[in-house]
Amino acid sequence: MTPLKIGIVGVGKIARDQHLPALEASPDYQLVAIASRNAALSGVANFLSLEAMLEAMPELDAVSLCAPPTVRYAQARQALAAGKHVMLEKPPGATLSEVEDLARQAQAAGRTLFATWHSRHAPGVAPARDWLAGRTIRGVEIEWKEDVRVWHPGQAWIFEPGGMGVFDPGINALSIATAILPQAFHLREATLQVPENRQAPIAAQLSFSDAAETPIRADFDFRQTGPQTWDIHVDTDAGRLTLSKGGSALYIGGERQPTGDEQEYPALYARFAKLVASGESDVDVAPLRHVADAFLLGRRESVEAFHDD
Repeated sequence: MTPLKIGIVGVGKIARDQHLPALEASPDYQLVAIASRNAALSGVANFLSLEAMLEAMPELDAVSLCAPPTVRYAQARQALAAGKHVMLEKPPGATLSEVEDLARQAQAAGRTLFATWHSRHAPGVAPARDWLAGRTIRGVEIEWKEDVRVWHPGQAWIFEPGGMGVFDPGINALSIATAILPQAFHLREATLQVPENRQAPIAAQLSFSDAAETPIRADFDFRQTGPQTWDIHVDTDAGRLTLSKGGSALYIGGERQPTGDEQEYPALYARFAKLVASGESDVDVAPLRHVADAFLLGRRESVEAFHDD
């Protein structure tokens, strides 16, 4: 297959760390352009906006949107209207209705829309899902704690409405949980800690259950220092399963299990290429729906001001 000519919109930390290396290593793509107000890349065409990129480069097949979620809907609409396939960095949008509308637009345009969840491609996730299938789940504990200063330095948008605050990383845990647990689960209670000088939570505690009333609890925190914590523990009738390090390490009964190499973003781009080739879309909003439920049902607590310095 002829490589897809692709452009990236928004060249921040996640694009530099993950998207650009994945594209460089993939035979499925030719990166031909970027659109960014704050970055430039040698060897490709550089633009200040998606609009300018689309106007100057009609030969583009696809765009990958890595800008903050609050602007992703307008960008995706523009790209789809221009006849491009669209890949969305997580979370796929600021609201459920935005993403659902984009799915309708992609279908009407006959173009692929891919709402990505990179953590689902961590090497321990698929074997964890397979091991849990058919087992009785007795309880789930999710601990997802990281340092916002490390992962989003100077990015004030993450604490603005639509930025999601601690749910920006927490949604990764929810994307894994919705992929590996054999039954759907639903939010029962939530507490959100919001700094007095911010609009979005810096920490959250969530309580879910499924049809069997299985207790599923999650603790998210953006104030972690030192080692970061990305763990999911699932107690079953056959013992405990643990996904650690964001899904890259799998333990069953306390013993480390063999898994493949870390290939989250290469796997996303391979999936996108297959979707384009088959004329399909993949728009799963289950993790985003849980976040929306948390904002709807969550009890808010004011905590001390947060300063990113």
